[in-house]
Amino acid sequence: MRSGLRFGLLLGLTVLVVDQASKWLAFNSLSPYTPEALLPLVNLTLAFNTGAAFSFLADATGWQRWLLIGVAVAVSLYLLHWLRSLAGGRRLEAAGLGLILGGAVGNLIDRVRLGAVIDFIDVHYGGWHWPAFNVADAAITVGVVMILLTAWLDWRRAR
Repeated sequence: MRSGLRFGLLLGLTVLVVDQASKWLAFNSLSPYTPEALLPLVNLTLAFNTGAAFSFLADATGWQRWLLIGVAVAVSLYLLHWLRSLAGGRRLEAAGLGLILGGAVGNLIDRVRLGAVIDFIDVHYGGWHWPAFNVADAAITVGVVMILLTAWLDWRRAR
């Protein structure tokens, strides 16, 4: 197995385990939609998102569950293909892909199992609250930034 593929899969598996463990803890320790202060700007608040990012489609009638499951499966398969095709020495790109893959599968498991994604991290300031998120969402965000950074670095080298 190529080192980039192995590295990306190991990172993705790590994200998946941490994500599912943290969601299990949140589900079993927190009351739904009841904030528990963690830090001055961070609460733990158990929430269930039936939609996509920022609760997009959350008000739909249920069909979105199957659409989002299909999209997550397709994206995960594409990310696996991308990881397999990486040339040696592309660790930043492999890391980004692994983070996205682990996060996508973590949220996919929730959606299949519960029909919704468990969110529990509530960042706020004053009366403003960022939409609740989870470890998988954070990993996906960091992974996308890493992929964009890789593309930018490749572009800079090609100039």
